[in-house]
Amino acid sequence: MKQQLIAVILGTDQVGILSDIATLVSESDCNILDSRHAIYGQEFSLTMIIEGTHNAITRVELSIPEMCQRRDLLSILKRTREHTKQNLTHLYDVEFNGVDNPGQIQAITRFFADQQVSISAFRQTTSVDDETGHKMMRFKLVVNIPDDVAMPEFRYNLNLLCQVLHLTSNIIDKHKG
Repeated sequence: MKQQLIAVILGTDQVGILSDIATLVSESDCNILDSRHAIYGQEFSLTMIIEGTHNAITRVELSIPEMCQRRDLLSILKRTREHTKQNLTHLYDVEFNGVDNPGQIQAITRFFADQQVSISAFRQTTSVDDETGHKMMRFKLVVNIPDDVAMPEFRYNLNLLCQVLHLTSNIIDKHKG
């Protein structure tokens, strides 16, 4: 019976890390079902789900920390239930702009959680408006909106939230452009 393991690896970005991990997983008779890799300046994070037999997953659980220690990386491993791919048919880009105020990100992420909308990525940038001197923010999200969410009502409620937060927003269906 196949088992699955979620592996998170963090550290300073180094040439060959992905190759080393893929080799280690393959040599343990496992497969990488899905992965996400991000680079943040000089640091990186890798999250992946690995599948194999009980013995193969055990080999990976023992090998990854050993390799991470040699490369000065951190690893977190957790066995998990069967992996099912996320339905990405309703993927949207959502962007917020306005004066940066405390609590905005919390209110926005809470809104999406309350709507049962998953956030798969977000990025915030700040700058200073040359004319007003205000600290401005731009907050971009990639979200997956479930089929049962009524988009007109969702957009209306999002606009209400933006009014309260004094932000503008734009939502774009990634499949329609």
